[in-house]
Amino acid sequence: MNSAALNLDLTALLPALGMVVAAAAVLLLDLVNRGGRAPTRPWLSWGALAGVLVTAALSIWLIGQPAASFQGMAVHDERAQALNLVVLTGAALTILLSVRYIPNVNSQTGEYYGLILLVSAGMMVMGSATDLMVVFLALEIFSLGLYILAGLRRNDRRSSEAAMKYFLLGAFASAFFVYGAAFVYGATGSTRFDLIGDALLAGRADPLLLSAGAALLIAGFGFKVSLVPFHMWTPDVYQGAPTPVTAFMSIGTKAAAFAAFYRFFTGALATEQASWGMALAILAALTMTLGNLAALRQSSLKRLLAYSSIAHAGYILVGLTTAAAPGIDGALYYLIAYAFMNMGAFAVVILLERQGEMDALGSRLNGIARRQPMLALLATIFLFSLAGVPPFAGFFAKFYVFAAAVQGGWSWLAAIAMLNSAIGAWYYLRIVVNMYFAEPTAETRIEAQQLSVPLTVTLSLAAVFTVALGVLPWVWTELVQSGLVGVFVGGLAAR
Repeated sequence: MNSAALNLDLTALLPALGMVVAAAAVLLLDLVNRGGRAPTRPWLSWGALAGVLVTAALSIWLIGQPAASFQGMAVHDERAQALNLVVLTGAALTILLSVRYIPNVNSQTGEYYGLILLVSAGMMVMGSATDLMVVFLALEIFSLGLYILAGLRRNDRRSSEAAMKYFLLGAFASAFFVYGAAFVYGATGSTRFDLIGDALLAGRADPLLLSAGAALLIAGFGFKVSLVPFHMWTPDVYQGAPTPVTAFMSIGTKAAAFAAFYRFFTGALATEQASWGMALAILAALTMTLGNLAALRQSSLKRLLAYSSIAHAGYILVGLTTAAAPGIDGALYYLIAYAFMNMGAFAVVILLERQGEMDALGSRLNGIARRQPMLALLATIFLFSLAGVPPFAGFFAKFYVFAAAVQGGWSWLAAIAMLNSAIGAWYYLRIVVNMYFAEPTAETRIEAQQLSVPLTVTLSLAAVFTVALGVLPWVWTELVQSGLVGVFVGGLAAR
């Protein structure tokens, strides 16, 4: 019997288990104090945030230790540490955004924070998974939580519609994934990534079944990261879900799905890179192009950021297409940078929303620099970074990914990506121009109740890291090379 099958080291799942324990603690604390009103129980959010910080400390403590495996089905290595960073960052900032926001949407704040933590745990397990069945279980854990969170505002038609669309299309995507896993199992006799790779090397795999399985798995993964043509749910769900949930969804699902995406294709199907690499390159080109062209016509900020999210998924996929260390490094850097700049952009949307709304028109930013110059500055930082303007993090994220594509022989894909980046810059910079040069309107104002210390902290942290990751990108590389915080940049580059 393979010795890996006897390895029950729980270290492989320790950070995810930490989030599960934190979720249980939050739900228990909410239960014992069920009599209090939601607005008078802000300690639930701080308890959830404490759970995220403790888990982050646990993940940092595991840095530098030997990779741990759980029966060959999950592993805690540098890649898992990298995913943990992105997911925990998204969870922490989401909790801060939710302190004042969620009690106005739904009084069940304990359940909300418990779901955020459980969804995070599922995302972390997905990035650690080395078996298709574990990937599926993790996928369903965080997907079911997100279905509920998307429909949190039960008396709002758009929120209910978003949850229903997400659930129905997610069910189809899950079916694609399960059928794909079944085909892969039929072709190779295993769902474990290493054993699938061994079957390929030994020539025991059925090529027709394996190709069908890989195609179905791409569809399942593609739905989660909003790749074209599996993106149709994205704008409606992003617009209808509570804005903190939308922000978390845009970051966490990409990090988890791309991590599993990378593990499977470069681990199990490494010998087939010539075939699946071209398929991913075509999907990346389609995703970037459609996302950017559709975003040009949006007046809703959340729908604009939804199509922007689709385009950014295409950019990240460019790095994964190369299946080489520079591309994986670039994709990881992109995910970290995207977490901060996108969370900051959604925080600005929250400031612009009116009581009872879950969206804002871009016109509300017209001339805001004259009334709220600091907010205009922060919004400019996030929009410039999303557009790829130097010296912000988004510029270097795109530079690393595009350069890796050229280095890996995918120059045509890099050219399409650069052209799309120029198209994308138009709708970001158009908002910036309107903020500083358009005349303010009656809509150009910030509701007093929207301003809060947690939201201010979120905006500040997002802006600081968006600038720091761009101005000093080499610092993160040096930290990785020193072995002190390999979780930052070197994670997914394990080779």
